[in-house]
Amino acid sequence: MKADIVIKNISQLVTMDGPDRPRIKEEMQNIGLIENGVLAIAGDEIIYVGEGELPEYIETHSDTKIIDGTGKTVTPGLVDPHTHLVHGGSRENELAMKLKGMKYMDILKAGGGILSTVRATQNASFDELYKKAKKSLSTMLQFGITTVEAKSGYGLNTETELKQLRVAKELNEKHPVDIISTFMGAHAIPIEYKDNPEKFVDIIINEMIPKVAEEKLAEFCDVFCEDGVFTVDQTRRILNAAREYGMLPRVHADEIEPFGGAELAAEIEVVSADHLVAASEIGMKAMAEKGVIADLLPATSFNLATGKFANARRMIELGVPVALSTDYNPGSSPTENLQLVMYFASLILRMTPEEVFTAVTINSACSVRRQDKVGSLIKGKKADIVIFDSPNINYIIYHFGINHVDTVLKNGKLVVEKGRAKGAF
Repeated sequence: MKADIVIKNISQLVTMDGPDRPRIKEEMQNIGLIENGVLAIAGDEIIYVGEGELPEYIETHSDTKIIDGTGKTVTPGLVDPHTHLVHGGSRENELAMKLKGMKYMDILKAGGGILSTVRATQNASFDELYKKAKKSLSTMLQFGITTVEAKSGYGLNTETELKQLRVAKELNEKHPVDIISTFMGAHAIPIEYKDNPEKFVDIIINEMIPKVAEEKLAEFCDVFCEDGVFTVDQTRRILNAAREYGMLPRVHADEIEPFGGAELAAEIEVVSADHLVAASEIGMKAMAEKGVIADLLPATSFNLATGKFANARRMIELGVPVALSTDYNPGSSPTENLQLVMYFASLILRMTPEEVFTAVTINSACSVRRQDKVGSLIKGKKADIVIFDSPNINYIIYHFGINHVDTVLKNGKLVVEKGRAKGAF
């Protein structure tokens, strides 16, 4: 067997060796760490992972690329399981409003908030949305993200929702980063349906979902289940309808107030429940029993400056599998930097570095149902690999606010080198 790429002398090799399922409780501490590690790739596949030197049966050839991992940490490609990648416009003008003490609802009444992004997305052309999302996707890649979930939800009408999902589909075909698409027409109630939200729910169920399914534009369906947005009953109906069309359910749950979102997530066994800042003890226990993944978004809580964060420690104690995400979006979390999220998760959510890396690799891979291909560095899996210019995982968390990525390999190809993307994609 001949290797095309060999990474040797790796100071810390994080393999995440273990079963292809979400890790819980103490399992999140076991990251399959190898010191003085070596890894070999043939084509787009990992063919060897171990300690010391390559075994004799792994040969090299004249074009084999040898990468020296001395002083470096090597991990699986990072997986970001919750983003709003495709959208129009930006909302930096709201910063001054926030600093003056304006609440979100006041900003919304002043023409800002999510509805301003909806207008910008509706008015943007396909090419404009593609160009903007592509730039963010390349930024994510340089931060070590090789797989990303991308939601619609800034259309709130059938035409624009489909446009967002078509942009994501084309990006997935042309950009190195793998994109898993989620339909989220139920992101907000449009102004024209404010007095009759049930009519909008009917449009989502009877018009949007069938058309998304017809074009095979989304694997998942998501709903913002929150007071003033979609009720528990409406969320249940939308997700059950999407499931009938082959879309797997996920849910924005209990972000602001305890609203029964975590309980609903367990009841209908969604793949993931996200945010969970105000999730109840009963809801968290129910999620643990059903194996629902908690996608936590500490950068969002940090940016909203409410002082409220998801109780990651209690979730881990209860056996809820925890993943982490940027929640990249133009309003509450305008950042593509998953490494910064990892720092927030450690410092604020009190997660250990081992738990953090579990949360952004194998658990996040499970959240987007790609655990059989990515999320760990074991023989037979895709060669999605990050080389951090850091001697150990603790240093990556400790030295915050910078990009530690030196090299990224995606499907066995060198796509980031010395911290810079190779090619225009």
